[in-house]
Amino acid sequence: MRTAVVTAGILAAIALLSAVHLTQGTASTGVLDVLNALVGNGDAQTLAVLEGSRVPRLLAALLIGVALGVAGAGMQSVARNPLASPDTLAVNAGSHLAVVSIAAFGLSLPTLPAGAAAFVGGLAAAVVVLGLSGGGSTSPRLVLVGSAVALTLQSATILLLLMYEEETSGLFGWGSGSLTVSDLNATAQMTPVVVVAVAALVVMGRSLDVLALGDDSATVLGLKVRRTRVGAVLLTVALTAAAVTVAGPVGFVGLSAPVITRLLTPFVPGLGRHRVLLPVSGLVGVLIVLGADVLLRAVMGSAAAIRVPTGVTTTILGAAVLIWLARRGRSSGTPRQAPAGRVGVAGSPRRFVVISVVLALLVVAAPVSGLMFGDRLVLLGDLANWLAGRSGTALTFVVDQRLPRVLAALAAGAALAVAGCGIQSVSRNPLAEPGLLGITAGAGLGAITLITVVPMAGAWHIAGAAGVGAMVAFALVYGLAWRSGLDSDRLVVIGIAMWSGGMALITLLIVTSDPWNTAKALTWLSGSTYGRTLEQVLPTALALVLLTPLLWARHRELDLHSLDEDTPRVLGMRVERSRLAILAAAGVLAATAVSAIGVVAFVGLVAPHLARSLVGGRNARVIPVAAALGAVLVSIADTVGRTVIAPAQVPAGLVISLIGTPYFVLVLWRTREMRT
Repeated sequence: MRTAVVTAGILAAIALLSAVHLTQGTASTGVLDVLNALVGNGDAQTLAVLEGSRVPRLLAALLIGVALGVAGAGMQSVARNPLASPDTLAVNAGSHLAVVSIAAFGLSLPTLPAGAAAFVGGLAAAVVVLGLSGGGSTSPRLVLVGSAVALTLQSATILLLLMYEEETSGLFGWGSGSLTVSDLNATAQMTPVVVVAVAALVVMGRSLDVLALGDDSATVLGLKVRRTRVGAVLLTVALTAAAVTVAGPVGFVGLSAPVITRLLTPFVPGLGRHRVLLPVSGLVGVLIVLGADVLLRAVMGSAAAIRVPTGVTTTILGAAVLIWLARRGRSSGTPRQAPAGRVGVAGSPRRFVVISVVLALLVVAAPVSGLMFGDRLVLLGDLANWLAGRSGTALTFVVDQRLPRVLAALAAGAALAVAGCGIQSVSRNPLAEPGLLGITAGAGLGAITLITVVPMAGAWHIAGAAGVGAMVAFALVYGLAWRSGLDSDRLVVIGIAMWSGGMALITLLIVTSDPWNTAKALTWLSGSTYGRTLEQVLPTALALVLLTPLLWARHRELDLHSLDEDTPRVLGMRVERSRLAILAAAGVLAATAVSAIGVVAFVGLVAPHLARSLVGGRNARVIPVAAALGAVLVSIADTVGRTVIAPAQVPAGLVISLIGTPYFVLVLWRTREMRT
């Protein structure tokens, strides 16, 4: 009876939201016109409006809500993990990349073949994430691996959007999940796929109930575990691919809907059975999608809301749910330190000298190569003439354009690396870095907000706005992660949620203020030195010169922070004051780097790890070596991006993401071994 009452209440809410949804739109058709049409007395104009836009949008929302809600519930059951969803398993990102790839190469496939391609892309991503995370048995690890894989797939997607701008026109906003559909064709063709997949999962309900008991118990009870898991994964990926084919990757519906449904289980015990849980999660998914769309158009107005993907709203909601789940989960305890987090002693002094000399040569060679290579090759002799002031007008113009870009890459790379050293030591988490803790997303949001409001803002104002955004973001992440102590995994999961929410807000700002300027969006979201000036490099260089010595002077404090929470206190160190100073310096460094080259991930992770592997764990050596490695890494990435497909360019942030993800996964694998 309780189950029936709850289901009836959800259906009534869906009916109410659907009625409101049909009355919203840019046409003058009002509530009474829609009511008359529903009872068969509508005029031709009202019927045309309903059939041309409002009904297709409503039906798309219904289909997507059911597909993603059921898919999320199925994925959480297969992984036995409340954090599993099409987003955290990178299924959305894989399907999105497949669809964009088809458009980029000029192929125009019918709906069903396009859906099949989305299915293949999503399935490949899910297999990789589940394999690397051990089937999702550890909640935070699933999110970490999924986020790393999703970042790589998103980087490849952005690369295609940049390289094939004409062929992929309009796919930027669609990439956040848009319900703006022109007809019922895609919805009609994907509906049978969704119906069959949902029905098959419901039929598998009892098997999923048994699977929830654990692999060993399920095997004893006669369940074929592998077959059940493979079948459920295939069906949930098919549902996700169908949703992506119709409306793009609508974010976090698959995470939020099952979580909300399971919250009702203590009051409605029947929802614990999968034959009830799955369809009810689908209905809750419809509520989320419809509610987000109705709210969006009610707040912004129907005309303005057309440009805003519904997925932006659902992503912000999902980020809040992910934060709640991370805070609600149990602490992962105090794990053994990974090798990258130990305070060790480097090899012989001779080795340190050799490494320092090699890095010094690379720091010189990287910018020289950056000045030489690009859409036009500049020889060393030409550079010498330019330095002496004897070069021609054409050559002077080329080198003068490249110099700010090279300096921006060097300064931003070094700043992000030093910030990563501070954050990893203070949080005692070898996986922490400014990007995965939401700092760079907050900085990007602050910078783009100022650019949107004041288009002619100067470099110092942009750097200041980025700094404010970065500090607010990290204050939120740190405050939310603190619960009877600072748990490392909780910190990173909440940081990833903040990253997702920040990027959604950036998308919202761009599509509402300058919807056709895709280059502006992709430049900030992927990290690029394009169009940099010396004035824009100056804040980053100044922050680097002032704050790097400050952090280096606190290298002993950083070493102590890396140990545990108690040892620094026993030795008389004021832990909170020291932590605040270090994090503030790291936040300013990351913010100024974002103001110079946009949002770049993984530099603050890769550079400190490489530094520790080369010179040991003492921060007196790690900080300068990491700064040099970060500068070289971003500089080389920028040069490669400007050269490999010249005259077209690949943003440095995309190149770094493609390099950083495998390294991130390697670190995850090593830390997994240390937690056994």
